[in-house]
Amino acid sequence: MVTNLEHIGIAVRDLAASNDLFTKLLNVPPYKAEAVEAEGVTTSFFRVNQTKIELLEATSPDSPIAKFLDKKGEGIHHLAFEVDDIAAEMKRLAAEGFTVLNETPKRGADNKWVCFLHPKGTNGVLVELCQEIKE
Repeated sequence: MVTNLEHIGIAVRDLAASNDLFTKLLNVPPYKAEAVEAEGVTTSFFRVNQTKIELLEATSPDSPIAKFLDKKGEGIHHLAFEVDDIAAEMKRLAAEGFTVLNETPKRGADNKWVCFLHPKGTNGVLVELCQEIKE
């Protein structure tokens, strides 16, 4: 079950410049930055109360973010929803007819298991499901 909007992902061409911009805009610095090599991105996260913004910069020209930027330019890339049980949600949503883009959850940024739903089945919005990794 979806428990809340976890974050909004924004694709950017220059993470350092975008960090400066969002720091000025939100009046808070990013609380975390990390590379997710499997996805070919470097990310940073901002938090304002319960709202989180993830900035994503491509680290390789063939990464999904690089392809998104080439096609659409900078802007909102995805909405991420927190779930209690990501494997169960993946199975439920596939049974509902959604196209789940990965067979099993994978490790994402901010200590989360993640999977994505194809935007063709979600009104053009890339949807990420995420669950806190508990080790």
